[in-house]
Amino acid sequence: MAAAGERPLNEVKFLTVAEVASVMRVSKMTVYRLVHSGHLPAIRVGRSFRVPEQAVHEYLRESFVGVETA
Repeated sequence: MAAAGERPLNEVKFLTVAEVASVMRVSKMTVYRLVHSGHLPAIRVGRSFRVPEQAVHEYLRESFVGVETA
């Protein structure tokens, strides 16, 4: 059973490191650093990683630096 606010695994869309890099407009190495540092959750499938799409959106939302208006 999924915890509050979490989707069932069969509804989670997983992205490859290359797809995450494309969405974030950064290099694949940057994505690997975020995964290894724990800033971006991922699962390991064989020798590659898959990142939940929602985790990418949450990371970007939390990292967003807004422009203050005077």
